[in-house]
Amino acid sequence: MLSALENGVTGGKWYSLIDKVYALATLGLAWTKVQANRGAAGVDGQSVDRFAAKAEFYLSELATALRDGSYRPQAVKRVEIPKGDGRTRPLGIPTVKDRIVQQAVRLVIEPVFENGFCDGSYGFRPGRGCHDALREVDRLLQEGRTHVVDADLRSYFDTIPHERLMARVTAKVSDGRVLDLIRSWLEADILHGLERWTPAEGSPQGAVISPLLANIYLDPLDRLMAEHGYPMVRYADDFVILTRSHAEAEAALALVRAWVAENGLTLHPEKTRIANCRKKGNGFEFLGYRFERGRRHVRKKSLDKLKETIREKTRRTRGQSVTVVVADLNRTLRGWFGYFKHAHPSTFLELDQMIRRRLRAMLCKQAGLRGTGNDRADHQRWPNAYFANAGLFATHTAWQAARQPR
Repeated sequence: MLSALENGVTGGKWYSLIDKVYALATLGLAWTKVQANRGAAGVDGQSVDRFAAKAEFYLSELATALRDGSYRPQAVKRVEIPKGDGRTRPLGIPTVKDRIVQQAVRLVIEPVFENGFCDGSYGFRPGRGCHDALREVDRLLQEGRTHVVDADLRSYFDTIPHERLMARVTAKVSDGRVLDLIRSWLEADILHGLERWTPAEGSPQGAVISPLLANIYLDPLDRLMAEHGYPMVRYADDFVILTRSHAEAEAALALVRAWVAENGLTLHPEKTRIANCRKKGNGFEFLGYRFERGRRHVRKKSLDKLKETIREKTRRTRGQSVTVVVADLNRTLRGWFGYFKHAHPSTFLELDQMIRRRLRAMLCKQAGLRGTGNDRADHQRWPNAYFANAGLFATHTAWQAARQPR
């Protein structure tokens, strides 16, 4: 049933979709996805585990409420997530039931929009991801497109205009009940501590439906850049435009500025710039990496965050065996390397040295020695092979292995 939506419809619009949303098969699949993603409880306090205990009953209830029109979303709980620069990012947490219904609607309407999205859009799309976007950036840079518009939309998710967004959804979806559901989520009250308000704009970052709505709203910008021949690589609200000259980059940025202003959004003045990544110190950052002079490095913020985690896991007073500490480190290092394995190898050499130095300092403390982990004596007591035998994940060794032909 859902696969049929991918093939489109005569006239380009879908008029009857609500029956597909409340179908138990759709709700069951939606619940599976919500359960896999886990997440905190919403304003009603119901956790994923509590829902799971009576999932069949709750799903039947949701199907009935959607069928007879009595379903109403609850308020969205807002929390502040710390960012690396000391600031916070607002995150909206709908209830588990609302997440399931949002996921059901997403399952139904995503295929309707997916076929029409531009190739330069990579975020939150089936079969696409960060590494695909990064590979495309690499390809464009190799073509000589080294003058890059590095743009930043200020508080994008919180500032999407509701009416303009709904107009873009309505362009392909004409089922009034599905449209009413989407509008009800956009207008659902926000609960932050003791404060409660109804948003006039935006789609909560953290809501299941928000990434799709964000892509729908920015799709015309993707098309505008493509029509003018400016390759844009976008991951949700993070995008770069790669051109062959500074003049081209200026022209592309002028188009972006005009479109953003016309569509009720704002570019961050301090974070939007044109980079010439052939020049030292004039690269750009995208999806955790820094691109400069033909190399991909780990962004400083991303590397600093990892180093802080390593320091916490290898503090001298931890008092646990090296085997336990290494196992704890490996869980972090394997996941981190899985994403950043395409960075320049100098990063991994430096990182491995830091980790072994920290472990030696910890072992010195446990042995009652004065060593700092960086002395020759410390290296002799615990050579690199000692940590390899303990099973420590070495990022540079992993990088070398990843480069070997299979």
